[in-house]
Amino acid sequence: MKRLLGLILLASSFMLNAQSNSELIKHYEAYYKQMKAQGDVQGIINGMTHLNLLAPSQARKDTLAYLYMTEGKYMQALNTIGIEKSTTDSDIAVEVKALSLKSVKQPELAIGFFEEMFKRKPNALIAYELAELNLQTQKLVEAEKHITYGLANSKDDMKKAYYEKQTPYEVSLKAAFMYLNALVIYNKDTKTNIDAAVDVLDETLKIAPNFNLIQITKNELLRQKQALQAQAAQPKN
Repeated sequence: MKRLLGLILLASSFMLNAQSNSELIKHYEAYYKQMKAQGDVQGIINGMTHLNLLAPSQARKDTLAYLYMTEGKYMQALNTIGIEKSTTDSDIAVEVKALSLKSVKQPELAIGFFEEMFKRKPNALIAYELAELNLQTQKLVEAEKHITYGLANSKDDMKKAYYEKQTPYEVSLKAAFMYLNALVIYNKDTKTNIDAAVDVLDETLKIAPNFNLIQITKNELLRQKQALQAQAAQPKN
């Protein structure tokens, strides 16, 4: 009899927990919906966190990581979704890992995920990311490959934003690829390729006169050229 009573109480407990869990899910679904309506991003994150705890799913985890990323909380995004590569990753998961790893200064790791993004949907914008990251890691052949693709596939309405000035500005994506090309040329031989790199920078300025970073880079390369010339002119002992 005691055993039967225990089983009844246990079954009742499971039913109550299931009912309670179902009610909580409904509550947080309504909460999540309301936070979206109000545009409360932290509320949206809180709602999705509770939903993922109550009824875990990869889709909810991906969404939560994406929300963290869009708020600039890159480590939280990576802690939510991990940095492992998997063929079953959703497009959102791959994007979150790529952009978050780039943002936390892990270019070597980010490259693999951008390559996966490019494999799934090749376009000039992703090619720019790959060219820039490969240039950062001195993989000049890979960078050049993506620059070639980008120059051939950039459309007139594609833009790239830059933030080195107090006021951000945009230039055409083609001009952005030309800038990276100048950097690749320079990095191939930092002593003999200065003039060739400057020539590309000058060509870039013709199509993007507002490209402030070009002028900064050009001035630095010319300064390096003068320093090399001065060094060469010094009498040898």
